[in-house]
Amino acid sequence: MILTVTINPLLEICLNYNHVLFDAENRNGKLAYRAGGKGINVSRQLKYLQTKSFGFTFYGGTNGKIFRSVLEKEELAFSFIRSESETRIASVVVDESKKTTTTYFQENNIITSVEANEFKSKLDKMIQNCEIVVFSGSSPSPATDDIFPYGILLANKYDKISVLDTYGNHLANCIDASPTILHNNVEELERSLQVKLKSEKDKLSFLDHLYQKGIKQAFITDGEHSVYASNFDYHFKINPPRVNAVYPTGSGDAFVAGVVYGWHNDFVFEETCKLAVALGAVNAGHLDICTVSVEEVSELQKQIVFKPVGKKMKLLDDSPQ
Repeated sequence: MILTVTINPLLEICLNYNHVLFDAENRNGKLAYRAGGKGINVSRQLKYLQTKSFGFTFYGGTNGKIFRSVLEKEELAFSFIRSESETRIASVVVDESKKTTTTYFQENNIITSVEANEFKSKLDKMIQNCEIVVFSGSSPSPATDDIFPYGILLANKYDKISVLDTYGNHLANCIDASPTILHNNVEELERSLQVKLKSEKDKLSFLDHLYQKGIKQAFITDGEHSVYASNFDYHFKINPPRVNAVYPTGSGDAFVAGVVYGWHNDFVFEETCKLAVALGAVNAGHLDICTVSVEEVSELQKQIVFKPVGKKMKLLDDSPQ
């Protein structure tokens, strides 16, 4: 089983317009609700890759009930811990004529220490019964800052694959817990860890740092620019294909879903990287988040350039002589 863990979920209230007018009233927008949060996005993208996952998150109040109903309509399997505070919302305005989206986020809700401890207790049991666990998204309040590090340590204890994609004050502690796999974009790393990742040398040095922390694979993305990745202490540079970016939100989550899918299906590292990069690129061209099909990426993967940087791995010829 693939488990996705989201501690800062989001109910998106979307208004879709044929054309948005500025400095004027916009009427007759089509209302839609979407379930957001990085781990939820990973689960959705895995479903579009015809791979089942099980999610774990918080929900609370009236917003939480709507959020839960949206997940049920999407037929995404989830378990919840109820919070006293309302699930946060975002207002999303979509201009279909220009294919642009504007999002306004509410402040994070507050999770209590009692709720966080209940979450961790249930998380322990869930990790024991999974193959891969994905920790995605930000932490909404101080009481939840130790959930991801705690979960990573549990995954290591039970010999499970853990995938980390988070940012903020708890990122350093998450890295110290030694997840199996890490994904971050450059901006998140620079802001969360006060590191400089401007040059290729900076990025390769940081990949070495992550390997010394016990992280087996790491991926540093930077929008349309090259992805730098490590497989143990070997480094690679992946050049993404050129796409017409419409709404890049969720591209990192689509990327993570590709990494998880590759692990789940025993792909070689290069194949996993190309799939992940293609998923992220195609997602950037969609207004919907993490709904990329296998067919959409099959040809695009062939355009992606994957090459080693630095020392090269020796390949042994074990074919019959």
